[in-house]
Amino acid sequence: MGRKWNGERPSLEQLEKELQRVRYRKKYQSMLKSTIGTLTVVAAVAVLVAVLLLPVLRIYGSSMTDTLNNGDIVVSIKGTDVQTGDIIAFYYNNKILVKRVIASAGDWVDIAEDGTVSVNGEVLDEPYVTEKSLGECDIDLPYQVPEGRVFVMGDHREVSLDSRSTSVGCVSEEQIVGKLVFRVWPLKAFGWIS
Repeated sequence: MGRKWNGERPSLEQLEKELQRVRYRKKYQSMLKSTIGTLTVVAAVAVLVAVLLLPVLRIYGSSMTDTLNNGDIVVSIKGTDVQTGDIIAFYYNNKILVKRVIASAGDWVDIAEDGTVSVNGEVLDEPYVTEKSLGECDIDLPYQVPEGRVFVMGDHREVSLDSRSTSVGCVSEEQIVGKLVFRVWPLKAFGWIS
């Protein structure tokens, strides 16, 4: 793919320019291949980290307002080591739900008619709940959390479908996707989740 020289012999200067052009082109192609290879590896590592260690989730619905809102994008940490007060994502009927851990295995949960929640006889301090409500509750109270499970509730108690309903029930360790730790969208709410 060299240049045509109109039947004349090229001068030494022209040959040197052509050689420089060919070398530059080879160097450019090599650098381009290297850059594409590096970007591919970085993208693959990012996907693996996102899938295996730090799943990124988008919030749908209003069961966690005012803590999390519809459209928020959050990062979670894989694992089943969750504590009371943590917000977790878990599998339920081929969906991922997001709720707050209220009680662990063996704890007794009681909910008053006005929505006040007690665990093991102590009323929970829940500054994240703006409106208390008994919500959809068809379990017998007080309720003891089974072994290997956690009791979860949404922060927007009136609309949340959670462990108060036998259709959802308590969440097993196998269902847990991870603990939500960081909000990345919207930018005005960027930061740690509590």
